[in-house]
Parts: sequence; structure tokens; C-alpha cells
Amino acid sequence: MKIRLYTPGPTPVPPDVLLEMAKPITHHRLPVFEKSFANVNKLLKTLFQTQKDVFTLTSSGTGGMEACVANLLRREDRALVVRGGKFGERWGELCEAYGVKFVPIDIEWGKSVDPRQIEDALKVNKGIRAVFTTHSETSTGALNDIRAIGEVVRRYDCLHVVDAITGIGVHDLKIDAWGIDAAVTGSQKGLMIPPGLAFVSLSDRAWEAVGKSDLPKYYFSFEKARKALSKGQNPFTPALTLIMGLEIALKLIEAEGLDNLFKRHARLAEATRIGVRALGLRLLADHPSNVLTAVRVPEGVDGQALVRYLRNDLGILFAGGQDRLKGKIVRISHIGYIDDFDILVAIAGLERGLKQVGHDVKFGTGLAAAQDYLGSN
Repeated sequence: MKIRLYTPGPTPVPPDVLLEMAKPITHHRLPVFEKSFANVNKLLKTLFQTQKDVFTLTSSGTGGMEACVANLLRREDRALVVRGGKFGERWGELCEAYGVKFVPIDIEWGKSVDPRQIEDALKVNKGIRAVFTTHSETSTGALNDIRAIGEVVRRYDCLHVVDAITGIGVHDLKIDAWGIDAAVTGSQKGLMIPPGLAFVSLSDRAWEAVGKSDLPKYYFSFEKARKALSKGQNPFTPALTLIMGLEIALKLIEAEGLDNLFKRHARLAEATRIGVRALGLRLLADHPSNVLTAVRVPEGVDGQALVRYLRNDLGILFAGGQDRLKGKIVRISHIGYIDDFDILVAIAGLERGLKQVGHDVKFGTGLAAAQDYLGSN
């Protein structure tokens, strides 16, 4: 059975990337790797739309998030954390792990934060050191307006730290122009390589905070990372094979161009939403991300059973709901190495799955709607 991957991470990996990673391994202190790593760092700057260095950490995206907390804050600092899903909540959990007190802004799952809520919180809570936000909340499919949030945060003496783990490479995110102080992404999302790398960019203001931080850090030290990068290296043994594949993936992104990259994701996301709505289904997110579509399962349908059937019988891997959304939604990713016919297979699979678990579906309804949109756009 052919497996088709529609999870929001890991995502499908292009064949050229897989072939590059299958080559014999080299050593990370040799000129051949330094040359490749230098090119990776140049291409990462383009992707992040920044003139600053982008640091490569051997970890999942959560490691990059933890590094931001450990390097940017002090023991006496307070933070503001927007919690609108599992990954927004993770910022708070990381602050708690390092003993940093934070003020939460809790958003109903599926909603996006209103920048005015952040401004109201900053007015009331004086002395906030950092505002932690999530670009694309992967657990709900909701997109937050990072540009508008950044305009608010810049009016106060605090840092804007963004989990852009699924957003970068899908939505336009201008790190320098929008004044984002720290942004994190991961390898297994829009970068189209397997899990294992995190990437972080830092502003000059963020580096000032790094110099004042007194929280414990060693492996995730940004100062160590900067010192090593000045020599074209990582501070510790890097994930060589992943970086080899990353260079190819970034070249593919460069060849497509950022504008085309964003337009492709917007088009595929809209086709998915149109197909889903044609089946009479509702989206969870009010302002949906182009990363994935979170679909409310119909009343009386077990979302977990739907995901199991698609996986076990059709080889179609959707993601289910997390935490309070378990069994209530399915999440269909359209990020990275995805094209028109991947979307059509996803919608056709959804129709088959719904029929199998007892929901009345007329085959071809969602598929025709998605096909009409893709064919005319």
C-alpha cells in the first residue's frame, strides 16, 4: 500500500533531498562541509527574510523554542504568552520549566488573537520582558497576524518571540521588516527534510538580552552558536546528513521563489477548504492558516476512527485532534512538497473515509469542487 503523508510534520521529502542524504557521510570539520554549511546559512537568511545570522540547532523545533526562553530571559523577568492551542501553551510550559513567571492570554481554540488583546495586557502588566506568540497554530489550523502583533509589541520595551515552526516557508514572514526579535522554525515542515533540526534568528535587541540572561544553558547556548558560526561551524556535532539534504531543499525553495512559494500554498489551502466545505463540513479556524486545514468532523462521527481507517486501509495519513480536540477534528496538511493532485487525493480519501464511518456522502462532491477551483486558478 502506498503511503501518502498529510501530517503537518513530518511532511513529504522531495526525492532529490532523499538522494543527497543517501550519499556517504563526510566529517563536519572538513572544508567540504564548511562550504555546504555556508551556503545553507546564506539560503536560510533568504527564507527568513533577514540580514542576521540564522542558527542551526540539532533538535526538533521545540529545542529552538526552549533555546529562546533560556537565552533571552532572566530569572526576575516576566513574559506574556498567547495560548490558543497546544503549541501556544508550550511557550508557557517552557517558561515554567525555567522558573519564569508569565501572564497568559488564553484564546479559544480555533480563534486567532486580536492584537488589541496583547496591547491591553501590556498596558496592565508593566515590565513584561518578552511576548511569546505562535504564527500558525498547528493544533487548530489558526493563523495569527504577526505583523500587526509586532506593531503593538514594538511600542513597548519588550521582545517579540515567534514560533514560526510551521509558518516559515508557507506564509510571508518578514523577520527584519516586521521587527521580530526571535523566530523559530523546524526542519520537518516547510523546509521539506526529516525531523531533527531547528533554526533561530535573532535581532540586535535579542542579542542585548542574550548578554543579560542568567538562566541555565549549555547545549542551547546562542553565544556558543554565534562563536562557532563565525568559524563556519556548529558548536557541537551537527546532524550532517540532514544539513546535506537541507542544502538541496533550500535550493528548491530558491528556484521556486518566495512569492511563488507563498502563492502555491495559498492556492492549495484554498482548494482544500473549498473541497471540505462542499462536503458540508466546517473548518475549526476562523482565520485559517495555509499550512493545514483543521476540519470539524460531523456530529456522531468518531474522528479517531476516521483517521484510523484512512491510515490503515487507504494509506492516507491525516492528523487527528490533540488534547480537547481529540476525536473532534481531522487536520489535512498542505505544506512543503505538495501539489494539486496530492490535494485531490486528500479530498477523495476524506470522502471515502466519511462514508466508511457512517456519514452520508455523495462521492465526488468535494473532489469536483476542489478540481474546479484548481482548474480555473
